[in-house]
Amino acid sequence: MLEVRGLEVTYGKVRAVQGIALDVAEGEIVTLIGANGAGKSSTMHAICGIERPAAGEVRFRGEVITGLPAHRIARRGIVQVPEGRLIFAGLTVEENLRLGAYSAPDRRSAEADIAAVLELFPMLRERLDERGSVLSGGQAQMLALARGLMASPKLFMLDEPSLGLAPVAVREVFELIGSLRDRGVTILLVEQNVRQALAVADRGYVLESGRIILEGPARELAENEFLVSAYMGLTRTGGSE
Repeated sequence: MLEVRGLEVTYGKVRAVQGIALDVAEGEIVTLIGANGAGKSSTMHAICGIERPAAGEVRFRGEVITGLPAHRIARRGIVQVPEGRLIFAGLTVEENLRLGAYSAPDRRSAEADIAAVLELFPMLRERLDERGSVLSGGQAQMLALARGLMASPKLFMLDEPSLGLAPVAVREVFELIGSLRDRGVTILLVEQNVRQALAVADRGYVLESGRIILEGPARELAENEFLVSAYMGLTRTGGSE
């Protein structure tokens, strides 16, 4: 579904992403993991058109989309839930959801889409008339995910969905991500929470200083000695470093 080859992203003289290649097949969760500043979000922004790549090619469903403006990429079905959630705090939950349908192929189905989304996010049903500003961090993240689903994504790109959440909310978010894959949603997940990301993903790529240094099935990466030590902060005996 998604093919990225030789992608480079620069900010002035800084090369944030250095010639990476990755693939996402239909129906799977692929995670892009690494430390803060590794180039994860820059990669995602280049794929969805927020940043213009300095080099490389992005193909989506066989079509080259490199350099297209973000709104045209979104209309092709690539939907991003950004880091920090960025819901509209002054609008109600329902208004946020309706805005999510703005780029959907058929906006006339908004009512049915809201009903379907509320089945996935029952905690939002009781808060439809409440403003985003009163939601907890976990509730706001659920709203951000629900708003993204309103656009009927073919590829759902999630940027640090666990950032700043309490442990209980983190578990809920990752359980939901897993359930979306079970419903056929294809997901590219950017995440610093390596353990949770690999637990839910099918495959993974590890970024360091803008380069992919490891890739493979998520279960294999979760057992990788280097990854366990450097990114999970654990030794093989389970003690903290």
